[in-house]
Amino acid sequence: MQLTLTKHQALGNDFLVYDLRQGKPGTAWDVLSRRLCDRRFGVGADGLLVLENHGEQHLAMMLYNADGSRAEISGNGIRCLVQAAHTSDGRPHGVTYVVSTEAGVRRVDVVSDNGSGTIEASVSMGVVGDLPVPEAWESLGCHPDRPVAHLSLGNPHSVVGVDDVEVVGLRELGEKVPHVNLEIVAPGPEHDAITMRVHERGAGITLACGSGACASAFAALNWGLVPSNTKADIQEVTVHMDGGDARVRINRATREAVLIGPSEFVATVTVDA
Repeated sequence: MQLTLTKHQALGNDFLVYDLRQGKPGTAWDVLSRRLCDRRFGVGADGLLVLENHGEQHLAMMLYNADGSRAEISGNGIRCLVQAAHTSDGRPHGVTYVVSTEAGVRRVDVVSDNGSGTIEASVSMGVVGDLPVPEAWESLGCHPDRPVAHLSLGNPHSVVGVDDVEVVGLRELGEKVPHVNLEIVAPGPEHDAITMRVHERGAGITLACGSGACASAFAALNWGLVPSNTKADIQEVTVHMDGGDARVRINRATREAVLIGPSEFVATVTVDA
């Protein structure tokens, strides 16, 4: 059986999207993900997204990481998934999609579509929750004066404040806690921005992480890395990542996060299942 997939990238976080309307392949999803996402022997991607269409602008997403493990949500991945459906169905920008994920239902607004393979989308990422300290956290040896937050966007994040994200051995630290997404953040360079690098569960170091950007923006506001506007419930933070910049809006009263950023179509690929 041959499968046709589309490849998309959101700030360098790249995904293969398979539309289930073609039929379910005979190969298990985890096996398929490991094979297709391999950057040397496969197509190459951070993950495989399985798209299910439930009717008028109502989608469902399953996410398999590059190592074949499942993930509940991806803020960058969901924009890629929506772009695949949006382009396939030929809809105009200004459309709102409702996407069912393992982390719950997420609303995605297609803000713009340049007609040349790039969309801008806003994702309602839900409430930022608190998590207990993850297993093996002590192995990182974080200095007790460093700010740390363990947070959930439907998937687990550990955010650590650092002085300079470029001098931290992120791969070594991330491999000590492979069951969480590890973000390191530093203030600036602008007053309303932070700089973030990430080691993602199931994928390793990636160029960007949407849910991680939301967790990091929330933590940065609470720590004072970004000055708080006490007159506004909703505050926007620019998150600089290796693959580009995302904007995150945090509602300080409700702890809800909204992620805004692009998704770009890369290619259509046909493979044997």
